[in-house]
Amino acid sequence: MTNFIIRFLNILVAAILAGVSLGIWIGFNPTGLSVTTFVEQQQNMLGALRVGMVSLVFAATVITLLSAIAQKNNRPVFVALLLAATLFIACILITRFGNKPIEDIMMTWTVASVPSNWTSFRDQWWTFHTMRTGTELIALVIITWTGIKKD
Repeated sequence: MTNFIIRFLNILVAAILAGVSLGIWIGFNPTGLSVTTFVEQQQNMLGALRVGMVSLVFAATVITLLSAIAQKNNRPVFVALLLAATLFIACILITRFGNKPIEDIMMTWTVASVPSNWTSFRDQWWTFHTMRTGTELIALVIITWTGIKKD
């Protein structure tokens, strides 16, 4: 029963994490936004989601590792779950060294203080977000596959 709960939570947490990122990717593409709209959108989104998303990716990583340990006797599933955990770690690194430094800068902006090269910050942030979203979705596919795979 414990193994079932861990695997269920693994799929659930990974799906919530990837779903939020995919929603941002689908609905909040900043290309073409005015500087005012971009600053307001980014600052609002970051203020609302930053802590929650960091918590989710750490939870997804830990639960995926626990799920892998629980499946250590099933080598293909064990290896797949380790790969998914590695992908979540990659998401943490993308966020920490890609998105977060840009976000920290953007959170200090006012509409009057936005630098003239603000679109380069926007485009770099979007590239990192796209990488992170793709990585989370691949991890979700792997985790879902291991959860429905017949042993």
